[in-house]
Amino acid sequence: MFRTSIAFVIALAASGAAAADPTTRDPAKVPAGAFALDPRHASLVVRIPHMGFSHYTLRFTRLEGAFTYDPANWQATKVSITVDPKSIDSEDNAFNRTIAGYFEPEKYPTITFVSTSLTQDAEGQGKLTGDLTLHGVTKPVTLDVSFNGYGPGLPLMASRMGFSGRGQIKRSEFGVTAARPFAGDMVDLEFEVEFVKK
Repeated sequence: MFRTSIAFVIALAASGAAAADPTTRDPAKVPAGAFALDPRHASLVVRIPHMGFSHYTLRFTRLEGAFTYDPANWQATKVSITVDPKSIDSEDNAFNRTIAGYFEPEKYPTITFVSTSLTQDAEGQGKLTGDLTLHGVTKPVTLDVSFNGYGPGLPLMASRMGFSGRGQIKRSEFGVTAARPFAGDMVDLEFEVEFVKK
């Protein structure tokens, strides 16, 4: 009985792992439909120079987003992402409130990115350009993006698309200048996101 149970668990784990692999990394083979960001599998990490000693690392924990996908014209996909500036996490609650205050969240309650163009090469690497609105200022930003694939999630979970990417902005261009010169101007952005098919 014990051996049977162990075998069942191993088989279940193996089938789950197989099911979790993307079925395609070709955007033209992804079925059409509406996709919504899975907040449990989404992260936006920012790194900012700290007096030249290190790149201080923070994470935004509340993101929302969606897009409608057409494989016949995937380059025209319009992605919309919203970030809650109050959700900044430095692993220090008191410092979180200080950093969030730099964004003046009561006056500017959201950070948004709305894409305007998308390109991709044969290796699944691409450029996603869009309008970033931060601290009441809107400017174009281009992100380097990797399409990780499309396929089913774990058993009983909806199909999904996954992306990784990075970019860079100057916070002073958006009017966020607090803590200078202790914190640098150039901010590195890194994100990992999954979108679930509705």
